[in-house]
Formats: sequence, structure tokens, C-alpha cells
Amino acid sequence: MKNCRPATFNVNRGCLAGAVCLLILAIDQIIKVEVKTTMCLHESIRITGWFYISFIENNGMAYGMTFINKLFLSLFRIVAIGFLAYYLWLQVRCKARRGYIACLAMILAGAAGNIIDCVFYGQIFSISTPFTVASIVPLGDGYAPWLMGRVVDMFYFPIIDTTWPSWMPLWGGERFVFFSPVFNFADSCITVGFVLLLIFFRKELSEISLKKKNQEPGTS
Repeated sequence: MKNCRPATFNVNRGCLAGAVCLLILAIDQIIKVEVKTTMCLHESIRITGWFYISFIENNGMAYGMTFINKLFLSLFRIVAIGFLAYYLWLQVRCKARRGYIACLAMILAGAAGNIIDCVFYGQIFSISTPFTVASIVPLGDGYAPWLMGRVVDMFYFPIIDTTWPSWMPLWGGERFVFFSPVFNFADSCITVGFVLLLIFFRKELSEISLKKKNQEPGTS
């Protein structure tokens, strides 16, 4: 960002970033722990015809993608969170727009929420199965080593759930579900924060830098 005071920390913007992160992390973890300790794996609760609470766990990226090694993914997430936290700190010091800081905090908190699952859940929870509900266990007695825990997902929105017409080539007679991924609150915060950045803060995104820029004396 331009015109940054390198030695200044804006308390109001810092409190905003901290509040957004803490609120998102609290909501995300409360939902995940509740689902993990009350539902069997793959159990589904119908809320409406287009909204279900469906408990699954995944070893991969957001929305259940699994094309990256689990340990590498966990380490990559930790490094990425570190860079994002540092960049957010710079923006607070530079007095960036509050909306920009809030969006960055949403993305940071969402990423941190999922890494908490990867780092700790395998150590503090027993394994979830289609026939048993997990419970909290003593540290180290869980179902997986450090960094190898599975991310808890639960929100499923099959907005359109139908069957392709039989006359359609290739997919005729097959089931079609519009928006089939199962995701969690952290995933949604990352997505919403990123979309808002693209819509409202393209100028700031074009100026992204991890370097501190000096401000001319007497300017504000």
C-alpha cells in the first residue's frame, strides 16, 4: 500500500482485524466440534429440500479437493497463513481501508480454522465412522498424528437435484446435482472474503507488496 507509516500501528483497525478473526474462528470451531461429537460420519440431517447438514471429513483442500499430499498441504497452509498474517499486519499499520482489512481477516481466519482441524483434531478426537460418534480423548490418543487430522465439513446445498433427460448424449439418465460440494464455515469465509476483494478492492490487490513503504514527513 502507498503512503504507509512504517512505525505506526492503528489500534482501531487492529481491533477490527482481531475481532473478525476471533469471531470467525469461534463460530467455525463451535460448529465443527458440535458436528464431530454428535453425528456419525456421512450422517445427514435434512433442513430443507436444498439444505442439509451432512457430516464428512476430507484430507484435502477446500470443498473436499484431494489432489495434494496431506502433510505437504498442512505445511503449505501454515506457511501461507504466516504470509497472510504478516500482510494483514502491514495493512493495519498502513491504515488500509477497513473493508479491505475485514476481507483479509476473513480469509486469514478461514484458513486458520481449517488448519486447526489438520493440526489438532487427529490428536484430540477419536475416529468418526458411519457407525460411531467421535469423542474428545486425551492429547495424543486421537486417530491421527500431528498435522494429519481431517477437516470437518457439513454444509451441503443441492440447490438443483434432478436427472438428465434420457435423450441427452453422455449423461442421459444420470443424476445431476447443482452445487454438490460439502463445505464448512471456514471455507465460506475464505470464498466470501476473496470475492469481496475482487469486487470492491481491486486497486488494493494491484498494489500488493510485503515491503514497508515510507511516508513523506508531514503527510497523512
